[in-house]
Amino acid sequence: MKKRIMLIGNHDIVIYNFRKEIIEKLLEKGLAVAIVLPYGKKVDRLIQMGCTYYETPIDRHGTNLVTDMKLLQNYKKIMQEYNPDAVLTYTIKPTIYGGMACQKLGIPYIANITGLGTAVENPGIMQKITVALYKKAFQSVRCVFFQNKENKQFFSERQIANDKHRLIPGSGVNLKHFILLPYPPDDTIEFLFIARVMKEKGIDQYLEAAEIIREKYPHTRFHVLGFCEEAYEDILKAYEARGVIQYHGLQDDVRVFHQRAHCTIHPSYYPEGMSNVLLESEACGRPVITTNRSGCGETMEDGKTGFLFEAKNTESLVQAIERFLALSNEERVQMGLNGRKKVEQEFDRQIVVDAYMEEIEKFLIDKNK
Repeated sequence: MKKRIMLIGNHDIVIYNFRKEIIEKLLEKGLAVAIVLPYGKKVDRLIQMGCTYYETPIDRHGTNLVTDMKLLQNYKKIMQEYNPDAVLTYTIKPTIYGGMACQKLGIPYIANITGLGTAVENPGIMQKITVALYKKAFQSVRCVFFQNKENKQFFSERQIANDKHRLIPGSGVNLKHFILLPYPPDDTIEFLFIARVMKEKGIDQYLEAAEIIREKYPHTRFHVLGFCEEAYEDILKAYEARGVIQYHGLQDDVRVFHQRAHCTIHPSYYPEGMSNVLLESEACGRPVITTNRSGCGETMEDGKTGFLFEAKNTESLVQAIERFLALSNEERVQMGLNGRKKVEQEFDRQIVVDAYMEEIEKFLIDKNK
């Protein structure tokens, strides 16, 4: 009978875009794979790959304990039905409540800390509650993967599963999918914002900086890609009507936009794990401008693959953009090549896949003893 692995997450796009290679390797090794997450269009692609699917609604940002206890019971029920040999969890609620379910049922599990989230990063009652939940959920965890050193330190300082920590380079980037693209000419300089359009991703600073730069440098263009939260729908329309930005909505394949872009601006101050937007941009040979926040700064080298600026600071962002505009196109091309080299050496997704396979094989071997 095939050994069974279960992945638990909160979004189909995240699992498909960033965990697909792990799933492919598990299937290639002859293991059965189940995915547990809310339904989305990319679930169908995962099923086509050979995965078993269990639909599980999640209130991602809610704090209703009754709803969360129902999620825990749902995870237990699904695990009892599928009977996995190991479980991989991603994001806060799947990791906490999936971990608790595994613990109750004696199933080995690996957690991935994909970022702390605002509630955990900021001191207060929610941080205390979430830390307590992590401590309970990680009592028998086999391995906790961290995507940056700051998150790892946060857990170490609070004595959470200290002997199980392992650092990986974020989710890594698929270097065969995100190939080095030819760099465009500099008659018009195009900038990309690729993220969920929300306050913590720095959209306010991007829009303000775009307006300042467009007025001073008319040969620049600013694009916004990503799902727009309701609070920003009218704001984006107003900026687009004034010719400051072009909004393209959520895109399935951002490589089309990288082809014509000169630089990606990622002004996030959200508690990131490791920014996939930056890794993918650099893999395509595009310089990046980003904040000095953990999960962003580690992806690049200031002055070599792009420029850093102070989070939440529009003036600092404007200065970084002007530094970029002052470069020759040859210098921008070299920045892009430096970024590609960096992700090849440090952020290849195969590094992440190998780390997972190493940990999974440990307890599959234990089960066979």
